[in-house]
Amino acid sequence: MKVEEIKSKLLEYKNDGKKIFATSSFQTHSIPLLHILSTSGVDIDILFINTGFHFSETLSFRDEVTELLGLHVIDVKSVIPKIQQKSSDGQFYFLTDPDYCCYLNKTQPLEPYLMTYDIWISGVRADQSSVRKNMQTEQPSLFDTTRFHPMLDWSIQQVYAYKKEYNLPEHPLDAKGYQSIGCAPCTRKLDLTDERSARWFGMSKTECGLHTELISK
Repeated sequence: MKVEEIKSKLLEYKNDGKKIFATSSFQTHSIPLLHILSTSGVDIDILFINTGFHFSETLSFRDEVTELLGLHVIDVKSVIPKIQQKSSDGQFYFLTDPDYCCYLNKTQPLEPYLMTYDIWISGVRADQSSVRKNMQTEQPSLFDTTRFHPMLDWSIQQVYAYKKEYNLPEHPLDAKGYQSIGCAPCTRKLDLTDERSARWFGMSKTECGLHTELISK
């Protein structure tokens, strides 16, 4: 979607009385959408799913971008303490059961928000993975929430062109070669064209439950 089309859709949601939130991982690729939302004239809560395993650079970048764009950011956290997120042999679930780790720290904490909001904005792009390639611009989620994917048809080139046009800051790890930045234990720095391949490296996992369990096809 073009920028003006995105803003027009947001105003349509607003005029229909919809309550809107967006999720953001606050990595370099996130900031064009955050900039568009912040200049849309629509009140949108930004949910940062704080797993407790993020790079310190991500948390600093979140704070920088929040202040720069004047965002209303809500930290979303698991109700399960980290001490209880370990297998019987004492290892964190991100080592022994990463799907369950994502469920405890991402999927489950987001569910209460789906019960109270109408529209969930996500910055997924079709060129990021096979799962995202099959998504639609608007798609139902759980609890009668509608997912809105305004960046679905954007390319990575468009993302960087937008950042350059508006002189938007980069995540500190971007310059160090990180192509996709998630939780520190599950993110690698790889010199590959597939940006998602650096996540859950060496595992069959390519997505967290946010984009597999909290979506209807």
